[in-house]
Amino acid sequence: MLPVQLDMALAAIGWGTRDLSRSCGVSLDTIARFKRGERLRDTTIATMRAALETAGVEFIAENGGGPGVRLRARTGGPPN
Repeated sequence: MLPVQLDMALAAIGWGTRDLSRSCGVSLDTIARFKRGERLRDTTIATMRAALETAGVEFIAENGGGPGVRLRARTGGPPN
């Protein structure tokens, strides 16, 4: 996960950094450091990513069009 993908993921699900912090137990300061491009432990990044994936985000690898995110397709139930 890249910092730009974090920003896109948060926007896609309507979360702020406080929501992410509460969801995954990573401090607001650590999230801010990541967003500034500072290096974090791989396990910390994986923890944030897992929380976002649980919330419905899919991460798209750079495949010629640049890295990105999208919302996971809903299965069943009425559309929003």
